Amino acid sequence: MKKLRIICGLIFLGMSANAQHIQNPNDSIHRIEAVKVIAETKKKIETDMKMAVSVDEFLASSDNISFIKRGAYAWEPLLNNMSTERSTITIDGMHVFGACTDKMDPVTSYVESNNLSAIDITSGQEGSMHGATVAGSIDMKRKSTPFGLDRKWRGGYQTGFEANNKQFFNLGNLSYSGNKFVADGSIAFRKAGNYYDGNNDEVNHSQYNKFNTSLGLAYKTSPLSSVRVDAIYDKAKDVGFPALPMDLWLSRAIITSAAYKQLFEEGIVRAWDTKLYFNAVEHYMDDTKRPENLVHMDMPGWSTTYGMVSRANLKRGDYSAEIQLNIYDNLSIAEMTMYPQDRSKKTMFAYSWPWVTTRFAGFSMNNAWDISEMSRLNFGGSLGWNYNYSKYVEFNWIFYPGTPQEKNRILPALHANYQLHINQFDFSVGTGYGHRAPSVSEGYGYYIYNSFDRYDYIGNPNLKNEISYEVNASAGFKYEKMAIEAKVNYFHIQNYIVGRILSLGSPMNYQSVGVKGYTSLEHAKLFNTTINAKYDFLQHLHWKGMVTYARATDDKNGNLPFIRPLTYQTSLHFMHKKFSIQTSLHGDLAQTNYSPEYGEDHTPAYKIWNVAADYSFSFRNYKAALQIGAENLFNEYYSTYADWGNIPRMGRNVFTSLKIEF
Repeated sequence: MKKLRIICGLIFLGMSANAQHIQNPNDSIHRIEAVKVIAETKKKIETDMKMAVSVDEFLASSDNISFIKRGAYAWEPLLNNMSTERSTITIDGMHVFGACTDKMDPVTSYVESNNLSAIDITSGQEGSMHGATVAGSIDMKRKSTPFGLDRKWRGGYQTGFEANNKQFFNLGNLSYSGNKFVADGSIAFRKAGNYYDGNNDEVNHSQYNKFNTSLGLAYKTSPLSSVRVDAIYDKAKDVGFPALPMDLWLSRAIITSAAYKQLFEEGIVRAWDTKLYFNAVEHYMDDTKRPENLVHMDMPGWSTTYGMVSRANLKRGDYSAEIQLNIYDNLSIAEMTMYPQDRSKKTMFAYSWPWVTTRFAGFSMNNAWDISEMSRLNFGGSLGWNYNYSKYVEFNWIFYPGTPQEKNRILPALHANYQLHINQFDFSVGTGYGHRAPSVSEGYGYYIYNSFDRYDYIGNPNLKNEISYEVNASAGFKYEKMAIEAKVNYFHIQNYIVGRILSLGSPMNYQSVGVKGYTSLEHAKLFNTTINAKYDFLQHLHWKGMVTYARATDDKNGNLPFIRPLTYQTSLHFMHKKFSIQTSLHGDLAQTNYSPEYGEDHTPAYKIWNVAADYSFSFRNYKAALQIGAENLFNEYYSTYADWGNIPRMGRNVFTSLKIEF
């Protein structure tokens, strides 16, 4: 399985390039950017099995990311088996917040694979560079063409078809590189119908339709400085969610930024980059295509964010560092309107997010000290301020009388990691400590229906910060044709936020069985471990294997929900000239450590076989690749621990793709 993590030395390669004596100042920006591009092209946004993937499919190939699935679109990423509230998900360091109380629009749903160059996944407190976190961070890097490339115009087009859900997709990108001006553009269309499970039954309300486009323009203002503006527009409509009682009518997002970069030939500061950004998201859930519902509901939501990211890279001798200032202001609004069968008669209106403003300011620093040729010490931390304001605090007073309208929190974080390289062996050991504030839903949500356990959820503004204590370690061995690596981490989280049944209040949704309020457990414990291995049998025959295991319990030793059971994957890849074929087997063991308290039940083991073949060829000045393959080759019927409401996964899916680049 292809790892997702970006090469750890990427930043330090860039710093080293800055540190070099520059013979020709006019080439400085080109040199630094070229180093970055060479490193990133080693990790394309595709997997070993499939060259045409969505962002979700690409992230799913990581050994420390799993997904909660409520349908075929907009999966919720779980980093280190923790929900999105406990991780920081950004686009080039910019904070974007979804507008859906049901978390049906994670940040990952507002980008496409063809407007990204790489995805940086950082575990635990090492991810606090972009804000307060417990699980870590996912930072999606947009494509950025360097100045002055030999070939001014570059581009690509990719199209394909997936038979199971009749999905058509078209992805295109084009870039121009001049000595002083650069432009990057992309466009993507995806349209899919309902998919069929392993019993060949149609899974209703699993269709989707998505459009995405992006544009980036950069201008070199001097030999050592440049400005850049970027914009992404994303639109999804007619998206079904078979695990929910309602669907998405429309979702739109505009994500914009303007940045200034300055490089320095001398001194400890080697680069300074400041970015101002703005993004707006709107999300409209309704159930107009669910006539079986006795009461109809509309759930629109809006999220608007302004922010700034300013960072500097430092380098002197064996020491290097990155310093970052992160500031943003977010307004989250969500409404809920319930109607009888006669929609002309309005029966109830409420704010499920009562105009909640979140302001954050944080200063963070990551340091690296090369102690010797064999060892390195990484250490750093952050200090953040989090402010919440609820415009309609009276919704919170119903359950928490006297709750203040404003709330200030201080969020510190520290981390350290020691790396040692001895001959063919690599070792590391690290620790971390950090706080996170409750999310908007956890703090201020009002009657947010959870169709998994069928409870309405109420936020609690008085929740304490979650406090995480973390230890991690890894050991690896590489020798000629083989490599093996084992990784482990352990989190002890105080004030772990969960929902517990409230004696006060009655459910508002007729499908609910009760009301839960967010509260804090004394603590929770999470353990994750992964073993990756690979072996080259021949020059053109390669094997990879992976095993992951996780365990998580609360303060009463009860199981926490959505924790991945033992998962495995093994694959073979054969290449001969322009032809290659790969096959893989992956699956989960039975989920025995489930949590009925949170709506979980037993899920049986499953195994899925995939196969794909591709052929690369050239014509004129174009490079092309044609691929055909099949997922779930034996059409197994299955549902995993993370499938909301036990919705079945897709059955056999034959796919094909054509990619052309110039």
